[in-house]
Amino acid sequence: MISKGGSEALLQTLVDLARTASPDYGILLPLFRLLAKVGLRDKKFGKKALELEALDVTLILARKNLSHSQNLLHCLWALRVFASSVTTGAMLGVNGAMELLFKVITPYTRMRTQTIRAATEVLAALLKSKSNSRRAVNRGYISGLLRLYQDWHSHDTVHAYIQIRRALLLCLKHIAMLRSGREAFLAGQGLEILFSTTQNCLDNKNMEPVTSIVLQILRQCYPKCPLPLATASSAYVFPVPGVIISEPPCVLTEEDFEDDDEGEVDKDSDSEDLKEEENDLETDVNKLSSKAGLDRPEEELKQYEVMCCELSCSFEELGSRYGDDLNFEETQCANHHHIPTAAASPRQHCLNKDLNPWGLEREDTVQTCILSMVKMRRSTVHLTSKKRPVMKTYQNVDSSGFGIDSSGNRISDVQASIKEDTWDIDAISCSRMSASFSNSTRPKEITAEVIDKLLQTHPKDIPFHNPYLYMANARRTRSVAHFKMVAFPDLWGHHPPPSAQPMLERKCGVQRIKIFEDVQRLIQPSDVINKVVFSLDEPWPLQDTSASCLRFFSKFESGNLRKAIQVREFEYDLLLNADVSGTQHQQWFYFKVSGMRVAVPYRFNIINCEKPNSQFNYGMQPIMYSVKEALLGRPTWLRTGCEICYYKNHYRQTAAAAGGASGKSYYTLTFTVTFPHNEDACYLAYHYPYTYTALMTHLDILEKSINPKQVYFRQEVLCQTLGGNPCPLVTITAMPESSSADHLEQFRQRPYQVITARVHPGESNASWVMKGALEFLVSSDPAARLLRENFIFKIIPMLNPDGVINGNHRCSLRGEDLNRQWLFPRAHLQPTIYHAKGLLYYLSSLGRSPTVFCDFHGHSQKKNVFLYGCSIKETLWQADCTASASTLSGASTILEDVSYRSLPKILDKLAPAFTMGSCSFLVEKSRASTARVVVWREMGVSRSYTMESSYCGCNQGPYQGLQFGTSELEEMGAMFCLGLLMLELRSVSCSHQLLASAAVLLNTEEEALDHHLQWCSSSNSTPTELEDEPPCMEEIDYNTESGPDPDEGCFELDQQIQECAFNKDNGEEEEENPGWE
Repeated sequence: MISKGGSEALLQTLVDLARTASPDYGILLPLFRLLAKVGLRDKKFGKKALELEALDVTLILARKNLSHSQNLLHCLWALRVFASSVTTGAMLGVNGAMELLFKVITPYTRMRTQTIRAATEVLAALLKSKSNSRRAVNRGYISGLLRLYQDWHSHDTVHAYIQIRRALLLCLKHIAMLRSGREAFLAGQGLEILFSTTQNCLDNKNMEPVTSIVLQILRQCYPKCPLPLATASSAYVFPVPGVIISEPPCVLTEEDFEDDDEGEVDKDSDSEDLKEEENDLETDVNKLSSKAGLDRPEEELKQYEVMCCELSCSFEELGSRYGDDLNFEETQCANHHHIPTAAASPRQHCLNKDLNPWGLEREDTVQTCILSMVKMRRSTVHLTSKKRPVMKTYQNVDSSGFGIDSSGNRISDVQASIKEDTWDIDAISCSRMSASFSNSTRPKEITAEVIDKLLQTHPKDIPFHNPYLYMANARRTRSVAHFKMVAFPDLWGHHPPPSAQPMLERKCGVQRIKIFEDVQRLIQPSDVINKVVFSLDEPWPLQDTSASCLRFFSKFESGNLRKAIQVREFEYDLLLNADVSGTQHQQWFYFKVSGMRVAVPYRFNIINCEKPNSQFNYGMQPIMYSVKEALLGRPTWLRTGCEICYYKNHYRQTAAAAGGASGKSYYTLTFTVTFPHNEDACYLAYHYPYTYTALMTHLDILEKSINPKQVYFRQEVLCQTLGGNPCPLVTITAMPESSSADHLEQFRQRPYQVITARVHPGESNASWVMKGALEFLVSSDPAARLLRENFIFKIIPMLNPDGVINGNHRCSLRGEDLNRQWLFPRAHLQPTIYHAKGLLYYLSSLGRSPTVFCDFHGHSQKKNVFLYGCSIKETLWQADCTASASTLSGASTILEDVSYRSLPKILDKLAPAFTMGSCSFLVEKSRASTARVVVWREMGVSRSYTMESSYCGCNQGPYQGLQFGTSELEEMGAMFCLGLLMLELRSVSCSHQLLASAAVLLNTEEEALDHHLQWCSSSNSTPTELEDEPPCMEEIDYNTESGPDPDEGCFELDQQIQECAFNKDNGEEEEENPGWE
């Protein structure tokens, strides 16, 4: 009907009828109903009505029928449809439509409520026009709207007229989009009125249509202000080449946030006028194709020859490297059989009688080959993980305060002899990097002797950890702030929790409660303490130890907390430090808090987060480490906190700090923690910390734990970082069987596998995955032995040491994201990337490009573990709607090795945390300078990946509903390595000797092995892609300007018209029973 000119015909009929001497309402009323239904579906209806002068005649008819309810109602329906076009709505405002509507909208009454509802909805539609909103401000309509809302709210005790109250709020919401509207709203006590009328209705489901809009108005009108920081720049400054550090002014006005544009934008025009953002997929085949050539002179590649000694050294050189008189048994200082898998995980000690009270395997425990799990398939590999008891934080504490192990026994007499009341927790919890543990002379350092004594009695049972070695390495670690203290969890060590921790169930309404509490601060400032109790920007010490407030500290490796402000007695606002040499990337946190009371809920608000959404809204919890718990025998990072919420707040970055652009928004992470002990020292972190010093200590211990006659383990320096720290490069393979020429040749001809991690410092989960991979590769597991005998592993476990050390979330000391520097790195600016790429170039120049390249990362938005790969065809197919015909025809002739899908398919079958459904093989323009894309394109590595591990946990498989612990992450590292072995077993080039060895490992025939390999590679059982986020119990609205308004739908108006169509027109009627609600 619309396409045949039906709208124009109906509008012309309306104009002709309205201009007759006595309009026939028997025809006009059904005509209005038809116009309203058609107009809702005609995007150009307002423009057509304006051209045919239907706006004027409808306004005239409405004025003539102010006392006739039914006739007026039909006119209002037509005006509602006309006003859906912003341009037409502005014209109606010029012609006095708003003044007319205020004659219809009256204080509370049970008469003519259907007409009043229609009038408020028309007014809300008109006020979407900025000119109308500005007119409403100038004429003082805001105070009138607030009085009307108060009146309807106070009288409508049974919530019969929710839709009228909702429409009045929509009017206020649209006006509040203007700066002048917000000012008028605040001057009219709007915040106080909406706060007082809604605070007792937050849990009332019937009030949901009203409450949701109130929240949007409160957030929109809450005065925007800068963060309570002297500057947006990082508190730590590092002078690096090419960076000019300046202090942006911190002067903020409303102009920094929004410009009241005088123009009107009609959003209801044709879809061609609503251009979508440019697709990020790369559609240029030339840019997707392999690129030959180097980014540096070829002679520079010779420097990497020394990093590949395995290609040139003789057997004698290999043997002499460890010394002739080396006693392997004496060098073992860790459990050589420790393999990070759930099947042999410390978390399942309750199911294994051979485990000691600490949950670690004894040396004589028979180790099951990880490869044999292939026979059991994924459903039974982690059978016990589904039967584990769900862990409650700090559940094993008896009445005396001392720990109980998983068997119900008291902890050892040695630890029980330590009297808790003699501990100086504040001093113990953050040790000074002294030359030794017992040479301190200062009063504050006297507890170093106590720590030394505790370490001597502490069981040495945390695998691959040594506090003495950690302290020695910590003294060599160089930081921008010259850290003098070592965090207790890093020194003492972490033991995985004995059981899984489920995702936190989100409490309905938690976000709105937090927002209302924020508003309460503004309107009731007398209740706010607002006392700075910690700041990196203030002279130290800032805290009064005698005051009744928590004490904070973050000046240690990987620590990040810039400022703490006590808001109420048990509530604190926290601000994170920006990445060094930058003004952004505040997300990672790690700090110490002490001086707490037991059983008191403390609320923490981290108010300068930057990401627009977080897994904290979907079951993720921060983590906590209690020093007293550790001294009682439970040195464990645990997920903790309740009433967790992540939402947009009222803080903004100044336009000056944002480079002249509109100031960006900040987000609040709020959580409540109840601490397990009085006067404890606890550490809180975004995710399980893994410091640079922890890595260097781990590598040292790993090197001493291996059998040098069997395992080739070489640790060397890839380069020095900008901060003066060595970036380690690790080579792992098997020693040649003998000094024969054949065995030496096999040793040198093994294919390479290259693995990197931690280019983003805040992604500490990547380091835990890497830790699991390293420990597995050097273990005595037969599958690990096969991997060593058939591959050479080149591993760079930490690409951004400086960022990790200094508590950055994403960048280097230059404030750069190093994973966007792979196209053109420079040795003096991005040394780790430059030399990592140079090493890959060198291998490629020898014809030894890696079979697989993988960069380990962490993901804050998704669950599970998954891979990103690269495919030309999949990228072009996905972008076919925007690619040119010539590009697509060219894509059909492209030959591409599809083996890039093999590894993720194998991991989907092997690893319980991995899901193929979240994998992607698209190449985006914005990722052109990442490691994955550059190694794929420039080195021709078809299996070039980024492996992402969730900060949160899994929503599928055996770990469904559980948050990741360090055990699951380490297991993923081991499973990744196992996947590489399965990938080789499936390859055409796989040697018969390797197949035979694997068959022996599985204790089966080669035919059976083939069956298992086919199962691992089958694609018909690939799970369908799961939704990343389960539906939340409430809408999480971060931006009141985004998304469609709730009044834009046509369903409700359709329903009103439909109900009226079957009723006779009886003129004005009393509406005692509001059944239409």
